[in-house]
Amino acid sequence: MKFNYTVVIFFIFWYHFAFAQSNQSDLVDLTKYIPHIRLDIRYATANNFTHQVLYPRAAAYLKLPAAKALKEVQEELEERGLGLLIYDGYRPFSVTQKMWEIVPDERYAANPAKGSGHNRGIAVDLTLCDLKTGKPLAMPTDFDDFTEKAHQSYNVQDTLVANNRKLLREVMEKHGFINLTTEWWHFYLKDGQQYPLMNVDFQKLQNH
Repeated sequence: MKFNYTVVIFFIFWYHFAFAQSNQSDLVDLTKYIPHIRLDIRYATANNFTHQVLYPRAAAYLKLPAAKALKEVQEELEERGLGLLIYDGYRPFSVTQKMWEIVPDERYAANPAKGSGHNRGIAVDLTLCDLKTGKPLAMPTDFDDFTEKAHQSYNVQDTLVANNRKLLREVMEKHGFINLTTEWWHFYLKDGQQYPLMNVDFQKLQNH
């Protein structure tokens, strides 16, 4: 009898998501958990690489351990008169699938077959901003720029911009995050694979 691995894989993923759908109690609303944090949720607008609105509202969530670490980052930055501006946090798996349908290229979008740290609630896209005004600090590129200029290894000529990028990376790494080397804005929590992929939509989170 030929073993049907496809069926087994399907049921593994079904169980995984069924569990994740109900396991949302530790997804934290960052604006409620971290004072003074600011949002610029690009996927709630058409101002993103897909040119489509992917989220029903502008909101940012993370798993509690990631939210706690991010709160420590914000508190340290506030001593410098700075803060965090969030572009994206937790992302429902269905949105990752839609992104892949629009742009099926791993240089620009996460492959649903692998899932994403955003789907696990432990990855965050962000930048530095002025604490009082919320104005973003100068960085090598805008969010979701997929050129080499977005890489951490890119040689930035402007000293101020280079220092801003360096400060963001250092303060995030100090509090347990790892940077994606091709995206200066993308950070994820260490040991993130222990958290399940999730497909909880924003409406359910709003009502939770």
